[in-house]
Formats: sequence, C-alpha cells, structure tokens
Amino acid sequence: MKKIQYNSPVILTYVLLCLAALGLSVLTAGRSNRLLFCVYRSSLADPLTYVRLFGHILGHSGWQHFFNNALYLLIVGPAVEERYGSRSLLLAILATAFVSGAAHCVLAPGSALLGASGIVFMLIFLASLSGMKNGYIPLTLILVAVLYLGQEVFDALFRNDGISHLTHIIGGGCGTVLGFAMRGSRRK
Repeated sequence: MKKIQYNSPVILTYVLLCLAALGLSVLTAGRSNRLLFCVYRSSLADPLTYVRLFGHILGHSGWQHFFNNALYLLIVGPAVEERYGSRSLLLAILATAFVSGAAHCVLAPGSALLGASGIVFMLIFLASLSGMKNGYIPLTLILVAVLYLGQEVFDALFRNDGISHLTHIIGGGCGTVLGFAMRGSRRK
C-alpha cells in the first residue's frame, strides 16, 4: 500500500496557513484580515504593523482568490523547494513578503494588500532560473520576464482592476535576485 508523503513541507504548510487565515477571515467577517493578514501604512509604534508586513501573504479576499494562488503554489512550489531546499525557500518567501509589504506601504499608502501572488511570481522566477549554468542567463528567464512582467507592467499602467500588479512585479524581481543569490545553495 502506498503512503501519502508530505513532500513539500514549506509549500504545503504555507498553503494550509493561507487556508486557515481565510477560514478565520470568514469566521470574523474579515476582521482578522484587516488586523493581521493585510498590509497597509500604519504607525510604526503599532506592533501589528510588523506582523502585517509578513502576514499579508497569508490573507485572501475570498475562496476564488485563495484557489487561484493555491493552485500556482502547489504546481510550481514543490519543484522549486526540491531544487533550492526547504530552508532557502522559506527565507525567500519571508524576504519577498517583507520587501513587497514594505514597498506597498511606501508606494501605495492609501490601500491594503493581501494574498500570495507576490510569492507565486517569486516562485515562477525561481523556477525559470533553475537550469542556470555559470556564466549563462537562461532563455526561460528572459521569456518569463518578457511575458509575465511585460503583462504586469502593461496592466499596471492601463488597467484599474483592483489587482496589485506592483506586488507581482516585486515578486518577480525578488525571485530573480534570490535565484542568482542562491545559485550555490541549490541541491545537487
């Protein structure tokens, strides 16, 4: 009999935490999202400001938002975790959460941000760098940058759809920078 394996501990735990945060948001009629799971400009004297800088990647506005992000996390995440290792991936997620949360507070002070899409874009860019050899830039990275980031820049400039395209761009940037930085930490 085959056993089920918890094969990607960081990604699976992250998705489960997002699900728990969404469940809590439903139970509290969104109050937990506003308090813990979305980031917005607030006083640096408020301890929850620092929780929200990281917690925003757990919050989702509803089931469809969660399912869309969870699907990408579960498709791309395990391969990235296998390639870079659980510890490196966890640090990449935390770094991307902080950078995207801080950037949002500075660049979009009148709005709130929540969701895993910045992490999804970071994972996509890490995956596109997975075949990188020393001295060469993978064509997959260039194509992903042109297609994904090009679309995000276009949407940021010409669409008002309530989606934080800035977070997607920052997530892709973090994935690229972290991918180059973690070259030596890849699993053999």
